[in-house]
Order: sequence, then C-alpha cells, then structure tokens
Amino acid sequence: MEIILRQFDLKLRHTFTIARDSYDSQPTLIVELKDGQFSGFGEATSKAYYGITIQKMTDDIRAIEFIIASLDNLLPQDFWMELYPYFKNNMFALCALDMAYNDLYTRKKGIKLYDYWNLNSTNNPQTNYTIGIASIDSMITRLNEVPWPIYKIKLGTPNDLEIVTELRKHTDAVFRVDANCGWSVDETIKNAKELKKLGVEFIEQPLKADDWDGHKKVFSKSVLPIVADESCQTEDDVLKCHNHFHGVNVKLVKCGGLTPAKRMLENAKKLEMKTMVGCMTESTVGISAIAHLAPLLDYVDMDGALLLTNDIASGVKIEKGTIKYSNGNGIGVTLLS
Repeated sequence: MEIILRQFDLKLRHTFTIARDSYDSQPTLIVELKDGQFSGFGEATSKAYYGITIQKMTDDIRAIEFIIASLDNLLPQDFWMELYPYFKNNMFALCALDMAYNDLYTRKKGIKLYDYWNLNSTNNPQTNYTIGIASIDSMITRLNEVPWPIYKIKLGTPNDLEIVTELRKHTDAVFRVDANCGWSVDETIKNAKELKKLGVEFIEQPLKADDWDGHKKVFSKSVLPIVADESCQTEDDVLKCHNHFHGVNVKLVKCGGLTPAKRMLENAKKLEMKTMVGCMTESTVGISAIAHLAPLLDYVDMDGALLLTNDIASGVKIEKGTIKYSNGNGIGVTLLS
C-alpha cells in the first residue's frame, strides 16, 4: 500500500471569524492510500488551537510509513487500532489515515461506506450554513447571499443578541448559535431565554471546555439545549458530557477519524443525547466523509467546502442544505487536477 501526501491551501470566500480566531485560508493535508488500481482519500486540516500543523502531521505519518503500508488487509476498525498507539498525540493525522483507509476498503468492495455500515441514508438531517462573526451589515449580506433552511451563527461578541435580532429580520430559517467558549454561565442562561424567542434551536459550546461545574449549571437551567464541541474531543469525553450537555458535536479530526466518530455517536445515542458532526473548513474530501455518518445524526454542520473559492475535489454535493451523494463507491470523492 502506497502513501501519498498532498498539501493544499484552501481559500475562503470571506474572512472567517469566530470568538477566538480569524482567517482567510485553511491549510489542509490530503492522504491517499493506494493499493493497485484503487485509491482511498482522507483529509485533516491544520489547527493552531490544537497545536497541529501540516508539517507535524506529515512528519508523524512519514515516521512510521513502512508500518502503515503493511496494514493493507485489515478491517477498518483493526487498522485504526493498530495505528492508535503511534498517533494518540496526533489525532488529526490519524483521522486522515483512517478516513483514507475506510474509503479504500469500501472502494475495493465496490460499495459506499454507509452501505458497509448498514446505515439508511433516506432520512438524513439537513446541514446548516455558517455565518462567521463580522459587522452586522456584513453578516446580513452573507445570509442574503446564500438562502438556506438552517444557519449556524458564530457569536462571542459584546452585541450577540443584537446580531441575532437583526439577522432574524431577514429570514425565517432555523438558527443555531455557536459561542466557541465565549460566554459565562450567567450570560448563557440569560441569552438562552432571549435566543429562544428568536427561533434559535440550540447553543453550541458557550463556556470554556474545562468548566465542568459551569456546564452542569447551564445544563440544568438553560431553556435551550446545549451541545458540546470543544468539551467533546475524544471517545472518553462522551460519557463526561452526559448530564452536562444535551448533545455532542463530534469532529473527525479531534477524535481520530470516522472509526472512533461512529463509536462516539452510537454511545451518545445510548445515553439519549443528541448527535451532531461538525466540520473544520475542509474540502469536499472531508465533507464527503462526514456525509456517510449523517444517518446517525440529529444535526450536521458540513458546509466547509461551500465556504471555499478553490475546492480541490468533487464528491458529495449540498443543495439548500440537503446532502446529495456522488455515484462513487467508498466516500465517493475524486481529486480535481
């Protein structure tokens, strides 16, 4: 099995700003695992917040390249288990490898990944479209540019309620808000009451990731559901989030790929928590992988490729929030020349 690594710089249509960061482009690593005529593709972006660079991912993969290349006849879950000890401190690189192997394995079988998992895609949730932090006029312009059934609004500013109030005047769409750890306990409880009146469906990660006492207070007093993101990174975090959040947002790069993400979602469902998968401004490679988990989800945030000016692959398409799978097997992507 041959390992091919490619680095790209994904350009965004607009500067993307959240409570702690702002950027105009997103470096990403594409992993191709090639076995004869078949290739599988995976992706992981760099992220300073988690200390992950493209160089670190590349170096860690190349360091055990000969081991990875020898694991070509395993089940995907066994492939992940074999690699985990080497990548437990670099889940992003493990994610790209796991995604590529799941893609390769199911392409060789001639089936789509969700069929391999015996999942029914007929009732998939619609994805939201994200409006990053900007001036209120700019946020209104971006909302009007892309009519959509569900919007995710990034917050964490001094005028969050004003932002949502003004945006509400321009659409009847469902709103979700994401404070990216930018609020306090009291602020969250107070804002939830007003946001509910404005048609907000849930609040994502209002408090700092490790504020478990605060999460517990908000969980018990908020009039809106609270969904964990930064507080739910790996498999053990699902149980920690139980009775502290109403749902979990699983990110493939944080947990180490499709294989552990699927387990996390299944465990969350057993705990009667809402399930969600989010994206990290990936190309259509990463977004297509997320699409195969959609049958397990209550909510999905997979608009990353829609925010780009230079997508690098074809695959799943999103039409007014609705997921349209490609005809290809595996995760169904093709790299563009």
